[in-house]
Amino acid sequence: MRTIAFVMAVHPEHITEYVHRHQPIWPELTQTLQEHGVIEYSIFLHPGTCQVFAVAKIESQEQWDAIAETDVCRRWWAHMAPLMPTNPDDSPIAVPLEPVFDLER
Repeated sequence: MRTIAFVMAVHPEHITEYVHRHQPIWPELTQTLQEHGVIEYSIFLHPGTCQVFAVAKIESQEQWDAIAETDVCRRWWAHMAPLMPTNPDDSPIAVPLEPVFDLER
């Protein structure tokens, strides 16, 4: 298992809708994430910058990367694209974060 983290952005005028669309996410997307080895996945909003910070515990990078090829992921990206900066394929522009510190117990 490994932990990954990344930052995305939301257009300021769409913050409320972005939050609403995650309350909850589609059940079939939840199922796909779980089937692809996602153990935990959380998103946090920084209201001052309209950035969202995501952290996920995944079984493998390969399984995580394969999520992008699923129909439900592509539909989710298209559903969310009007709310945030995206790549040409509608995937959100996400900047991976490098781990600096981890307190393990």
